[in-house]
Amino acid sequence: MFGFVRFRLLTAGLVLALIIVLVGLAAPARAQGQRAVVQFTGIVATGDSLLGVPGASIFVPKAGRGTATNEYGYFSLPVLAGDSIIIRSLGYRNQTVVVPADYTRQSYSVIVQLKEDATILPEVRIFPYATEKEFKQAFLALRLPKQRGSRAADNLSPEIMQRIFNNAPVTSMGNYRQTMQMQQNDFNRRMGTAPSPYTSNPLLNPFSWLQLINQIKNGDFKKKDNGDD
Repeated sequence: MFGFVRFRLLTAGLVLALIIVLVGLAAPARAQGQRAVVQFTGIVATGDSLLGVPGASIFVPKAGRGTATNEYGYFSLPVLAGDSIIIRSLGYRNQTVVVPADYTRQSYSVIVQLKEDATILPEVRIFPYATEKEFKQAFLALRLPKQRGSRAADNLSPEIMQRIFNNAPVTSMGNYRQTMQMQQNDFNRRMGTAPSPYTSNPLLNPFSWLQLINQIKNGDFKKKDNGDD
């Protein structure tokens, strides 16, 4: 009786040990089938300098998720090992970064240098007609009004222009020019290089007195001998 019970207990222990071993072998196999989560970080910069590119897209096509760089070109995005990440920005060529499938660390950092991709757009012409031919025909058939008797000629008549000139207020620029001109004229009068009440009067002009003294010294006012005895 006791031998039978001992046999049953031994059998149950062997079965339990076998189950534990099988579970232990299956767990690593299941873990190997799952890809590790990696924190993908980096800086997106221009190719000719290390200035960050703000607003660049960091996108994982298979997963359908992504992010964008900040104003300094920095980004951070959780991805899986083996993912292909596309970095793109307007005016630059797209670049792809692949995280190795056997990558075991928790973070993966890169510095991506984008190259400029200048795109020249074709010329676009806009006309108020369906075709360029119709526009040319309408332009050649245009009949402009004659100068005499037209509204434009009436508005440019001397009487209307004089009326506008007399009634139009002085602008700020006109006031500024007049003030600056008056200041300049006052400065010139004080320096004696512009007409003034003092310089206009010969008796009050020192330069006129100097000229008179020189003429007296030179004998310009002496009675000239006409040669008659």
